Amino acid sequence: MNSQTITAAASGTWKLGDLTVNRLGFGAMRLPQTGEALVADAVPRDRDQAISVLRRAVELGVNHIDTAAFYFSALRSANELINRALAPYPEDLVITTKVGQPRDPSGAWLPHATPEQLRGLVEENLRQLGRDHLDVVNLRITGTDSIAERFGALAELREAGLIRHLGLSNVTPAHLAEARTIAPVVCVQNMYGLGVRPDQDAFVHSCGEQGVAFVPFYAIAASGRQAGAGDGDHPEIVAVAQAHGVGPAQVRIAWTLHRGPHVLAIPGTGNPDHLASNVAAGALRLTEADLTLLDSLHSQKL
Repeated sequence: MNSQTITAAASGTWKLGDLTVNRLGFGAMRLPQTGEALVADAVPRDRDQAISVLRRAVELGVNHIDTAAFYFSALRSANELINRALAPYPEDLVITTKVGQPRDPSGAWLPHATPEQLRGLVEENLRQLGRDHLDVVNLRITGTDSIAERFGALAELREAGLIRHLGLSNVTPAHLAEARTIAPVVCVQNMYGLGVRPDQDAFVHSCGEQGVAFVPFYAIAASGRQAGAGDGDHPEIVAVAQAHGVGPAQVRIAWTLHRGPHVLAIPGTGNPDHLASNVAAGALRLTEADLTLLDSLHSQKL
C-alpha cells in the first residue's frame, strides 16, 4: 500500500447534515505543539511545519478538519494555523469545532461556559478561523447533568445563521436524546477506539441507527490520550499490521472505520509522513479473521 498516493476518498463518505465529507478526516489538536497537547507548558510546533501538514492533508483529499479554540500553545493556535494555511477555504472543506470549557491565555482550564457565555466562544472561533459561520459546532461537556440550556443556546445561534449544524462531544445516549428534542444533531464525538471504551459499542451502533455520525477521538492514542500513542502496541495488532504491510496505527484507524459507515476518523499529527500513513488507512480492508481477532482484543480493554 503506497501511502503517498492514496487519498481520503478511499475511506468513503458520510453526510454531516447537508455537508458531504470523506470518512477519513484530520484532527488539529496536535498542530500547535510538539509532545503533549492541552497542557500549559506545551512546546510550540514549527509554524511552517504545521501549515505544510494542513495543506498536504487537503491535497490528500481530507475535507473534514476537527479543531477548537482551546487547541493552542504559547505561540500557536490550531484555528489560526488553519486560517493561515487554507483560507480562502476550499468549497468542500468542512471545519468542525467545539465549545464548552475554555482555557485562559496561560493554558489553564476555566469553568464550563454558561449558556450566556457560549456565544462568545462561538464568536472566538469565527474570528480565529476567519469565517462568517461555522460548519459544525459540538457542545463539549463533562458530567451527566442536563444539557438543555446550553444546547438550546447553540440552537439559537444556529437559527441566527452563525452555525450550520450542531453536534455533541463527551456525552451519553441520554444527552443525545435530550439534544435531539431541541435541534438536529449531526454527530457525536466521544473517546473510542480499538480497546478503548468498549462500553461505547452500543452507543456507536445506536448513533448509526439514528443517522448520527460517530466521531471517535484518541482512536490511535488509546490510553495515551493527549500525550499520543506510545512506542509499542499489542503483539496481535502488530501481527495484523505486518500481514498487511502497514503500521499498527493504520490498523487502529481501519478497525475504527469498520465499526460502521457512519463512523468518521479524525487522526491528528504534525508529522507529514504520519499524515500520509493515516490517510492511507482509509484504504485498508481488514479481513473477517482480522476483525474477529481485533474485536476480541477490543472487548478486553487493551
